[in-house]
This record gives sequence, C-alpha cells and structure tokens, in this order.
Amino acid sequence: MAEDTTDMLPDLGDLEREVMQLVWAKGALSAEDVREALSRRLKESTIRTVLKRLEDKGFVDHTVEGRTFIYRAAQTRERVAARAVKRIVDWFCEGSVDEVLVGMVDSSMLGRKQMDLLAKKIDAAKKGKS
Repeated sequence: MAEDTTDMLPDLGDLEREVMQLVWAKGALSAEDVREALSRRLKESTIRTVLKRLEDKGFVDHTVEGRTFIYRAAQTRERVAARAVKRIVDWFCEGSVDEVLVGMVDSSMLGRKQMDLLAKKIDAAKKGKS
C-alpha cells in the first residue's frame, strides 16, 4: 500500500497556522493580501518567508500572476486536521481510534448532529462512497 505523504507533513507554528487559516478561508492570496489580513502587523518580507516555509513543508503551493506569487492550499484543512488527530491517536492511544472516538462521545465533545454526520460518513465508507 502506498504511503500517505500527508503523514509526513511537519507541524505548524502559531504564525504558520494563522496564515494557513487565511489561505483556507480565502482560497488564493498574495503575500500582501496575507499581510493585510493578519491580526498583527508584520513586514511583507516576513510573510514571504512564512509562505516559503509553508511551501517547503508542503502546505501551500504557488502560481505566478505577473510578478506576484499567488498562494493556494496544497492540503485541505480537513486533511491536515485528520493528520494532527492521527498523531494524537498514535501518541496517546497507541493507534486506537476507538479509544479516541469513545472518549469524545463520553466527554460530550460530539453532539447529536456531529454523531449523525459521522454515522452517515461511516455508512458511506462501508458502501465504498466518500
């Protein structure tokens, strides 16, 4: 079976995570767009460095429009979140997803709506659909 390369993605720092939230929300952004949207004031060169790091880590990719780099997410938010949860499952529960899901239900982290959605996803996966 082929290895899922998203498992190899490194962790995100706080600023990188904030930038990724913007990229996921907006879809496509230049470094200047990111700088203007951030809650803190940073130099554009700092933003370009963060975007380059995110690209090196496999989280974003870019195209060039004119002379401007336009960045887009290379990984969906859901895929990155799933990878983070997998690391927690592996670390705390020795790979037991059951323990995590039961723990989430027992601690009321999942409401009725979320459990129904999860049940539908499981049913679809059992039938070979996603």
